[in-house]
Amino acid sequence: MNVLTGKHLNRRSLLKGVGAALALPMLDAMVPAGASAGTTVAASVPPLRMAFTYVPNGVTIADWTPKAAGTGFEFTRILKPLEPFRAHVNVLTGLAQHNAEALGDGGGDHARAGAAFLTGVHPKKTAGADIHAGVSVDQIAAKSMAAQMRLASLELGCEDSRTVGNCDSGYSCAYTNSISWASATTPA
Repeated sequence: MNVLTGKHLNRRSLLKGVGAALALPMLDAMVPAGASAGTTVAASVPPLRMAFTYVPNGVTIADWTPKAAGTGFEFTRILKPLEPFRAHVNVLTGLAQHNAEALGDGGGDHARAGAAFLTGVHPKKTAGADIHAGVSVDQIAAKSMAAQMRLASLELGCEDSRTVGNCDSGYSCAYTNSISWASATTPA
């Protein structure tokens, strides 16, 4: 007797039902929710995912950087929650983005840093509509993998969405508030 429903299912009824279930062909309802049409359980593969995060106000590098190189390093206090995933974590250090430097343009470090982060391009110093930053790596990946994903690209942010005007020493607000660029002149 089922404790929850109070109903009884005898052994003979169960065996009849199991026999019918074993003879069923693959039904649409048996494919995992959200899978694309024509996908079977056997043919399904783990979803492709890629994420880029940006911390515009910087971090205390020593708190993020392990003391030792290689795979046997001790996780820092901030990285400690990632320790169970050690085999899947890479900590990259010593990276620099030369095109985020002034290169003769003067002030505007924050705008240049945001614009160059995923593009690798030194942005054009302008507060007008003639912005130029280059296509970002996330958009290049999205374009090449679009057929394999339900959403080719999803950009999320917690900054204001101003994309016009002067936000940083002569650099457009589009540079300050956008790190994802679908084209050299249009944020994604």
